[in-house]
Amino acid sequence: MATGVYNQAIGAFQSNSHINNFNHQHKFNYIGRLVVTKDFFSSYGLSKRDLRVSKCIEYQTSVVDSVSSASRSRTSDRDTHKKSNEAALILVRHGESLWNEKNLFTGCVDVPLSKKGIDEAIEAGKRISSIPVDLIFTSALIRAQMTAMLAMTQHRHMKVPIIMHNESEQAREWSQVFCKDTKEHSIPVIAAWQLNERMYGELQGLNKQETAQRYGKEQVHEWRRSYNIPPPNGESLEMCAERAVAYFRDQIEPQLLSGKNVMVSAHGNSLRSIIMYLDKLTSQEVINLELSTGIPMLYIFKEGRFIRRGSPIGPTEAGVYAYTRRLAHYRQRLDDMLQ
Repeated sequence: MATGVYNQAIGAFQSNSHINNFNHQHKFNYIGRLVVTKDFFSSYGLSKRDLRVSKCIEYQTSVVDSVSSASRSRTSDRDTHKKSNEAALILVRHGESLWNEKNLFTGCVDVPLSKKGIDEAIEAGKRISSIPVDLIFTSALIRAQMTAMLAMTQHRHMKVPIIMHNESEQAREWSQVFCKDTKEHSIPVIAAWQLNERMYGELQGLNKQETAQRYGKEQVHEWRRSYNIPPPNGESLEMCAERAVAYFRDQIEPQLLSGKNVMVSAHGNSLRSIIMYLDKLTSQEVINLELSTGIPMLYIFKEGRFIRRGSPIGPTEAGVYAYTRRLAHYRQRLDDMLQ
């Protein structure tokens, strides 16, 4: 009944001369607001029971609406409107890939997780299962996306991660979520090439040990571990940092400033670059930074500062984060909800 009356009402409003003077977008937005008012239901003889039917009709917006609004703010606006509330930032390097397993240079080649990598992603999810996650950023590469998705299957809040498709207007329209309840139980996942692993150029696909034998261990070590020397036709860590840190500052930091809890699933070098920014490391310090696959790290963003809260000791360790009071309250709410 609710759906039939809803369609009848839309037809009536669209025939109104004032509505016809609006463009299509204005009509859509006006009607979308109208159907959620109490007067609308009473005037058409609908009962409270019919509200359940209309619940999924009234929401015709994308899950990513709230994401894009925060990202549009400029740096000066962010400084002016800082919130005192803290936000959680989780960084996790993807689980072992099939080429990690074979000891091959991977770089920007799009290789999936190995069986061990799948297990690592699930274990990472267990370790962050009581930490709030409102928004996920991944690289454009499948191993980082698999890690994020598998990790979230373990989260106690049981929200569903949904990859946002903004590559075209049609992709955005076709991937919209129209139900409020579904939207509230979803987590937007934004994939960005800027978070990709550094591009290893002519080393991609080569066996690391054989490459060291061919070019010499010192040369390969310089390509892999120096800050500003790239491999042949590839990226240096410095070049990777330029794109990764710029994206973090422009797209991710505004979300933290708005109070959203963010997880970033990416790669060894893009995450090293971001950690260099967060911890204010020197170029010499960052080249000595090692990140294990599938091990999450927690930062708290509060009053414009990033505070490292710890990470598990190793892949087989249970690990306990130093919870803040806010995170402890969140965990208690999960305990109460799931009892």
